[in-house]
This record gives sequence, C-alpha cells and structure tokens, in this order.
Amino acid sequence: MKKWLGGVLMGSFIVILILRYNVMFKNPFSNNTLRQRIFVNTTDPRLKWVQQPTVSPVVQSPEAVNQVVVADELVSGLFLDRNFSSEVQSSLFTWNEMKHIVNYSKGLPNALEAVREARIAWDSLMDIVAKKQQIEVNESSVDNKGKQCPYFLSKMDTKDFGDKGYKLRIPCGLIQGSAITIIGIPNGLSGSFRIDLTGESVPEEPNPPIVLHYNVRLQGDKVTEDPVIVQNTWTTAQDWGEEERCPSRNNKKVDDLKQCSEKVGKLDNRTRSKPYFPFKLGYLSVMTLRVGEEGFHMTVDGKQITSFAYREGLEPWLVNEVRIFGDMNLTSVLASGLPTSEDLEHIDDLDALRTVPLPLHRPLDLFIGVFSTANNFKRRMAVRRTWMQYPAVKSGTVAARFFVGLHKNQIVNEELWSEIKTYGDIQLMPFVDYYGLITWKTIAICIFGTEAVSAKYVMKTDDDAFVRVDEVLGTISKENVKHGLLYGLINYDAQPHRNADSKWYISPEEYPEKTYPPWAHGPGYVVSNDIAKVVYTKHKEGSLRMFKLEDVAMGIWIAEMKKEGFKVYYKDENRVYNEGCNDGFVVAHYQSPREMLCPWQKLQAEGVAKCCN
Repeated sequence: MKKWLGGVLMGSFIVILILRYNVMFKNPFSNNTLRQRIFVNTTDPRLKWVQQPTVSPVVQSPEAVNQVVVADELVSGLFLDRNFSSEVQSSLFTWNEMKHIVNYSKGLPNALEAVREARIAWDSLMDIVAKKQQIEVNESSVDNKGKQCPYFLSKMDTKDFGDKGYKLRIPCGLIQGSAITIIGIPNGLSGSFRIDLTGESVPEEPNPPIVLHYNVRLQGDKVTEDPVIVQNTWTTAQDWGEEERCPSRNNKKVDDLKQCSEKVGKLDNRTRSKPYFPFKLGYLSVMTLRVGEEGFHMTVDGKQITSFAYREGLEPWLVNEVRIFGDMNLTSVLASGLPTSEDLEHIDDLDALRTVPLPLHRPLDLFIGVFSTANNFKRRMAVRRTWMQYPAVKSGTVAARFFVGLHKNQIVNEELWSEIKTYGDIQLMPFVDYYGLITWKTIAICIFGTEAVSAKYVMKTDDDAFVRVDEVLGTISKENVKHGLLYGLINYDAQPHRNADSKWYISPEEYPEKTYPPWAHGPGYVVSNDIAKVVYTKHKEGSLRMFKLEDVAMGIWIAEMKKEGFKVYYKDENRVYNEGCNDGFVVAHYQSPREMLCPWQKLQAEGVAKCCN
C-alpha cells in the first residue's frame, strides 16, 4: 500500500457521501435528480483539423505535414500584449514562447480542449485583474474577501438537506489527501442513493462533467437483484464511461487497494444469513471518500470498500461540487484537507521565500523546473521553505521555478495570480493543467533553461519531491560531462503498458515499438544544456515527437538525437527514489508538505539526509 494512504488514514476526517441514482435515465441530470430542463447546444462547432498549407516550416513533423490546427481564433486572446509589471512579465516568459503548441498537439489527450478552456479562464482572470486595478486606491475594497480557498467545509443542519438532494460547493477543487465525509441513514422505499463529484461546466456545455459517480443500489438493478455499488464518469463528449461494479471479480488495484473489497458480496461470518454489503436500510452509515495519487477511495464505517482510478481528463482538481441525491436521511457533510493558500499577513519569513530576480540570459550552473498544479498551494510553500533555501539557490548560481497551468476555477486562478506577484517563482502555462499535457511543461522547462537563462544543466522535478541541490551539483560536477548528459534513475528496458486499465496505458497507435529507449524517472532527472536546446529547437520547428509520458518522451527525444549523430552519456543515479524516501537520498518522491519539512530540518541540524516517514 502506498505511503500516502497511511498518513491520510491517520490524519483525515471521515468522509461520508450519499446519493440517489435513477438507472432509467441516460442523462445524469434527469428530472428525477435536478428536476430542471437541460438545454444542449448542438450547434457548437468542434475544433477541426484542416489540410496543411503548401508553405511549411523548414522542418516538419510527420503529424504536421498533413494536418495542422486552425488555431488563430483559439489562441489569439492568450497572447495579447498587456500592461503588466516586470515581475508578472517574467512569469509569462515561457508562455510567450509557446504560441504554437496547439499546432503540435497530436498525440496528447485533451490538448485542444485545454487551450480552449485556458482562453476562457484567462479572459475571466484578466477581467478580474482589471477591476481590481481600478479600485486599488481604495485599500478596503481590495482583497478583503476573507479566505477564498478554505481548508475545511461542513454542513450539519438537517434543514439544509431537502427532498431534492444536497450540494456542497468545493471552491478550489480537491488535491491528494482531501476527504469528503457524509453521514446519514439510507431510508425510503429503496434506500438507494447517489454521490456525484462534478467539475466546472463551460459555456458550450451546460451540464458539468461528472468526475466520479458513486451509486448505491440496495435493491439491485437490471443486471442483478442483489445490492450493488456502481462507479462511473460522465461527460458531454463521451457520455457515460464503462461501469465499475462492486461486488466484482475484478482484481484491478488503485494505489495498491482493490477496486472492490473481497468482503463485499461474501457471506457474513457471524450470521451466515446474508452476503456482506456495507450499507443497510435504516442503519447509520459513515462514508469517507479520499483522494489518492491514482484514484478515489471509499471507506464505509472504517472499512475500505471501493477504489476508482482517475480517468483521462477527469482529475480531482476539476471537482467543484459534491451532489447528493436519493433515499438518504443526511446528518452531516464535511470536506477537509482542501487546497488553501497561506495568508500573507501571517507569513513571517516572506522576504526569505521570495525568489532571486534573474536578468535575461543569466548564466547558471543548474536550472530546476518544478511541475505543479494550480491548487497545490501547500506543496509549493513546502518547496520554498526547504530545498529552495539551499545557498546555491539563494545566491543565484542555481534557480528554480514552478511550471503551472491555468485552472478552470476562477477563484483558484485569482489565488495563483496573487502567488505569482508575491513570490516571482512561477512560470504560468497557456493551457489548463491536465495530466496528459505534462510533456508541454517539459518543453517549457527546456525553453526557460536555455532561453530565459543560460544554464549548464536543466533539471525537471515535481512539487512533491525533495531535491538535494548540493548533491545534484556535486555529482554532475564530478562526472564532468558537459554535453549529451542524461542523469537520473535510468530505466533501460521498459515496455509500454498495454493494459487499458493502467494509468500509463499506451496504445500501439501511440507507440508501436515493443520497448522504450533509455529514459530517466520523472521525479528528478537532469539534461545538459545542449539536449535542452535541441528540444526547444525541434519544438519550434515542429519536428518534436509528442508523447504523453513526459519522462519517457525525453528518453525518446534523446534517442532520436543519438540516431542523428548526437553523442549521449547516460548516468544512472540509484539515490533517486521514485516511490518514496530512503536515507541518503538525492531525490525523494511522494513527500507531503510535512514530510518535506522534516528532512530539511535534519539536514540543517545533522548534515545528513534522513527520511521522516
């Protein structure tokens, strides 16, 4: 079982969720749920691929030879010149260098949607920024809204729970470690209920996507007469996905937890009268829905019952509402572990946390790009307070920046904008931050490391990874390889995951070869300046092969350089820990904000790298 689960089980609130589901209706928002008319815009033109013009770039990718996206209208508003401060302008450096990403998006899921949604989010954010600037002279009118992204929400008044169900707004999405708790009693004729975690809707699609549909059917359904739990997702484009049912013989695991507990559907050892089912008509149930690394996990009365893997384009940060319907007498609904930013007036070390300004083309020994999503406020603060405090970083010989995409949630983007202006260490990306688009961030890191600054080496890491900057510098200096270097935990014989249930599934169409070329695991790898430069050049020319697994993508790009005569040196580092932390680490992955602070304190006090989990 993954490390994160133990911490969550010890520290999270219990989460309970209760819902009602009408199996007769295909539309997830039928008249038996929201009881409102739904209007679907059937005239919305989809983004189309058109024939490539005769005049082409000097170097063309195979994808771009035949097809290119008509993107002028799509991206025009993202790259308008605006009167920003120099601090904000520096945070948009890579943004302005990525004007053509949409033309090279084939092979990346949700790419066009991410840019289209970014245009909507950006316009909304700019409107808010403009309004704040107009009233900035009146200090009482500015930023006086209180906490926009609360850590904890609760409803315990039964008067709020009506016959038409209940909705709890989640202002800033969910993150790993978030929990939703619903307490109630299945009642009525059927005792069946439904929980939906819904995302933000867009103007052309009035029905929001369902990131998780959790449906308890105590009287069974068309498939079975026995009680059953059905999990699924829904979007306007894809309709309902494939159902996942419990009880089930499926042995699939999510975060090392079974999709359906073996207990469900088996005879109760005590009574031997009925198969075990976690919900009973007329009995109080306490449900806890937790957000893991790979999926959602439901416990009922303290027992792990179901797990559900995130589906492509439907990730926890998208969730903005919990909807509960059905035959359930609700007692309370709680949400905890929600993403929240720190109040600036309560930060004593604010000056120490601000980044060192960098002039354009500043020579650096190492540039570190950190992947982060918009609502991971706490993770970024933990990085700022730990390894970004290394003397090499503070002196300016090493620089680190977070690479963050826009969020579909307006409140999150406002908080992110404030963070950009406060710390100066964020590079904003011109797309909404879907997991399948992280390869674009890798390109952005290469752009910044070679064009904004001139770094000898460029490193990629994650916001839940602890990087020992001194050890990275020491090792690459000792190796003294200035050209063609890939340094990290190298995998030499990996094969594409052909299981469609895998988070890292790759179809034969995406990658027909049987094995990958050597690649370094994503939590922490380093390339020399020349490799990063070629990545940017090939991207600009349109000849860079897009692949949704960013660390493997870097290995593929380097292998292609090698075929072109590029001399490559692979330096394997077994002190990069891909799934946790071991003493003596150079990079430790899957570290919570608290776990980041502990080894930093040990390093300061004892001078040794010790794990605290």
